[in-house]
Amino acid sequence: MKFTIEKLFLLVLFLMLFQLGKSQSIRKNYQEMTEYEKTELINAFYQLRQGADRITDMADYHLEYANFDSSFPDSLDIHFNLPDEQDKEIFLVWHRRFVFEIEQAMQQINPKLTIPYWDSSVDGAINSQLWDEDFMGSFDTNWGLGRTLGQFGTLPTEQEIADMMLMEDFFEFSDHFERQNPHAGAHRWVGGYMRTMASPRDPVFYLHHSFVDKIWHEWEETHHNSSYLRTDMIRYDGTYVFDGETLPSVNPNDIIDTRALGVFYAEDGLATLDNYTVNNTYHSEELFYYQYTIQAGNNFIAAQNTSSRMQSLSEVVLQPGFLAESGTNFVANIDTDAGGNLLAKTLKYPVREYNPFEEIDLDPVWDWSETAGVMDIENNIELAVYPNPFISSITIKLDKKRSGIVEFYALNGALVKREFFESTERITIDKLSHMTIGTYIMKIIDVSGEVLASKKIIKI
Repeated sequence: MKFTIEKLFLLVLFLMLFQLGKSQSIRKNYQEMTEYEKTELINAFYQLRQGADRITDMADYHLEYANFDSSFPDSLDIHFNLPDEQDKEIFLVWHRRFVFEIEQAMQQINPKLTIPYWDSSVDGAINSQLWDEDFMGSFDTNWGLGRTLGQFGTLPTEQEIADMMLMEDFFEFSDHFERQNPHAGAHRWVGGYMRTMASPRDPVFYLHHSFVDKIWHEWEETHHNSSYLRTDMIRYDGTYVFDGETLPSVNPNDIIDTRALGVFYAEDGLATLDNYTVNNTYHSEELFYYQYTIQAGNNFIAAQNTSSRMQSLSEVVLQPGFLAESGTNFVANIDTDAGGNLLAKTLKYPVREYNPFEEIDLDPVWDWSETAGVMDIENNIELAVYPNPFISSITIKLDKKRSGIVEFYALNGALVKREFFESTERITIDKLSHMTIGTYIMKIIDVSGEVLASKKIIKI
């Protein structure tokens, strides 16, 4: 039996008793969130730092597996695999699943929560409501994020994104997206941990990558050209365990469409739900929640023996093409308790504690991103570095006597070696045989803190 719209609303009236279910996802601009949603989102971020601390686990994983030297083909990583390593490329899809992981964890706390997006192409003021103390602002002090809003680089423009959306080849699109302003710009502009590969320490990372994911979704809806050579992804290969739970194995090509995860993006007061079949894969009840108009149709199917709910503060519109099959438990209703009552309840239980991360010395990797993933420049001095590749020692010949510091960084931005030198033009650094084989960035820094040169070096 098929439900007509009239019969469907009779079912809604019959099932108006509200039950908190598990959620799917209507992601919206954070500016379209209710005050209740904003408060619950921030509290959920704080709560996820407690106990097993998923926030730290995800940030540490992102840092550890950010990028490995291409001379080790069996080493899988997340960033900077294009244009040369298409067989390892997973940047966009990996971050899609990464954001979904944190969103799922939040929905265990409150099923109405989704990860909102920050459209940095139009919302780029340092006094934006994004940075209000009762929203993203409190994390800077409480978690020791060291943000430097607006001091490094620029945010993307609408034109930069529009131009990128015209690109037709998927790998060229993905490479440009990752390295240029539409993605890397926000990392540089926010500063602090966001400039490093420990960027998931900052909750705004997830709002930024929700926007990145929205852009990819819109590109794919136009070009239908996304495809991966890999059939597996690190962390999501069925072997990684967090807090006793083994994360699922995910084929990148299975989640090229956000609908495969039950994720939809709302904009300008409208959430369009289409071409999706409720399946309860992730939740016993799929809850699609949005304070403005939810519009479902065009092959949206509430399948037999499934449970789902569409809940709005204004209206739910069921259009032709929407189908509720016989035996489904589908409810569309108006949330009449989303204002003062819920907000008053959530404010009674603040969990916003001072809990800074353990300090680690990291380099601003995203300042390198517009090149081939590493800097290889000699800005202010002439120098010779030999041997390169090296085994146990390396010598640096400067243009004149100088004083300063030599620093070695792994490609994930972690500082692995620091050596001071004083009034010399020849620096020999030995006892390096313990260093892991791979590629590093060597920086020459003078006594004033200015980076004089940066070179790629290889340990063999």
